[in-house]
Amino acid sequence: MNETATSQSANSNNINKFLPNTSTPEPSAGIGRWQNLIATNVAIAVGSRVNASKSEIYVNGMCVQLRGTMTSLPSVVVVSGEPKFADASNEVLTNPTVVVDIASGDSDPLGRVQKLESYLAIPSIKECILIRSDEMRVEHYARQQTKQWLYRIYDERDDMISLDALGCKISVAEIYAQIKVRAIGLSSKAVN
Repeated sequence: MNETATSQSANSNNINKFLPNTSTPEPSAGIGRWQNLIATNVAIAVGSRVNASKSEIYVNGMCVQLRGTMTSLPSVVVVSGEPKFADASNEVLTNPTVVVDIASGDSDPLGRVQKLESYLAIPSIKECILIRSDEMRVEHYARQQTKQWLYRIYDERDDMISLDALGCKISVAEIYAQIKVRAIGLSSKAVN
């Protein structure tokens, strides 16, 4: 692990790592129940609304090419159109349209920022969703133009997230179905 820059702390349940693209990384056993349920909820919500013949959805394990030789394992990846891969074995995706990353409160904040910046630098990504597994909080980045993103926070069950790149909407209630999380103290209505 000497070449690996990781976004997980020693006690974190977050499996998303920055890894050199010398081999395809495999998810570690550290992913937790809530992260799995949230990823499944997102995949079901999006999958039931997008045209399956024009999109592919990958859950907990599709490696995404970042800058240079770095890769990451987002929780959910959606590709609109034909997927493109960096390798002949179709294990390192180069053209994600939407990336969903699920993190807990004990995830390394610096690693999360670096990973977010790497996602936002990928030209094919139109939307990036960051979901907290320990509290009801969804951060949504939607590309407006090159290097210009619209940032929204959703933290109430009845909030609707519009995924324009996929032509669908999903609710925070769908994302957190069956999930026991604490409400955050500051409502997005107070800051948005």
